[in-house]
Amino acid sequence: MIPRYSRPAMTKIWEPENRFRIWFEIEAHATDALAELGVVPKSAAEALWAWWATNPAIDVTAIDAIEAVTKHDVIAFLTWVAEQVGDEARFMHQGMTSSDVLDTCLAVQLTQATDLLLADMDALLAALKSRAMEHKFTPTIGRSHGIHAEPVTFGLKLAQAYAEFARGRERLVAARAEIATCAISGAVGTFANIDPKVEAHVASKLGLSVEPVSTQVIPRDRHAMFFAILGVIASSIERLAIEIRHLQRTEVLEAEEYFSPGQKGSSAMPHKRNPILTENLTGLARMVRSAVTPAMENVALWHERDISHSSVERYIGPDATITLDFALGRLTGVVDKLLVYPARMQKNLDRMGGLVHSQRVLLALTQAGISREDSYSIVQRNAMKVWESDGALSLLELLKADPDIAAKMSAEEIEDRFNLDYHFKHVETIFDRVFG
Repeated sequence: MIPRYSRPAMTKIWEPENRFRIWFEIEAHATDALAELGVVPKSAAEALWAWWATNPAIDVTAIDAIEAVTKHDVIAFLTWVAEQVGDEARFMHQGMTSSDVLDTCLAVQLTQATDLLLADMDALLAALKSRAMEHKFTPTIGRSHGIHAEPVTFGLKLAQAYAEFARGRERLVAARAEIATCAISGAVGTFANIDPKVEAHVASKLGLSVEPVSTQVIPRDRHAMFFAILGVIASSIERLAIEIRHLQRTEVLEAEEYFSPGQKGSSAMPHKRNPILTENLTGLARMVRSAVTPAMENVALWHERDISHSSVERYIGPDATITLDFALGRLTGVVDKLLVYPARMQKNLDRMGGLVHSQRVLLALTQAGISREDSYSIVQRNAMKVWESDGALSLLELLKADPDIAAKMSAEEIEDRFNLDYHFKHVETIFDRVFG
């Protein structure tokens, strides 16, 4: 988590002040419920909320100073609150354990972070949809193994990305629901010293569900799934970033990142326009994915709890969400301002002398009565001549002059197989599937 790749709204979620405010609300709501049950005096809860109503500043430095002595963060916080509230604060934390506060707080922070990430994804999806519609029928070459395959449209490329991120958004919604759980169950999770009604009350107030079996900690399979989904979304970011990086290569140059006035591409070479944003996104995706394995390893805790997961989550909670938030925002900007060059796309389509239409001729020959094996050989022997000429020869002209083909197909029939529009007849169908 470094300022260069951080945005204020997401960073604020992980700042100590926000964490301590959530801790207070957990403790105060629990005290409310305990007061209703007659376990603590109602005056205790009233005193807590009366102090809170003054909108007090959270003295992080003072709390840290107490922790330096107690070596316990929750005790340090409770001690500081007691100093502010007075004698009634002694009724806080009745029957609770530290994990009740820490795990429930983490659930709140992760749901807050997820809400920002969902808004980020909505912005990205809107940008992808807009550009996909703009280039729905912009012809370009489809590549497999990095080699020219058959024609597609640039809009289809963007529609694919839209569909992928739409799936990611659905997964993130599910992850939010799974991570938004509350545990106020006391030592080893048995509710021996605190009524389950307290947990239900706190959960309701914080917009969480209750954890069915907390064993003193919320089970970390929930967190493992959460960070795994962040990793998948990061991989989708990298997939689109790599596509743009390839399209920006000088030999291709079908699209490129926006190059702003005054921008410099190289300290040594004034001509350079480098895909620095998408290269950066590739690196950021790696960092988000680096949180996945530690989150998986956190699942296996000792017995009812240990804290081997705690130090890990202090890193990956802020780092993964802050980095993904930044990456999604950056990718949205790249897509929104992406420079697209249809003329260059057409030039590249025509680059290899019509080889992109070979399959249609192959299929036509099989329909004309030639075996698939022989049809393949006939088309391939002509295609290889074009390939070896680096596109200088025309596949269409070679096929017209081939006697084996001329015996089965007229020149007009061969020419019809080189119609570019043929490849786009189902673009509307695909767009209807993706965008509705």
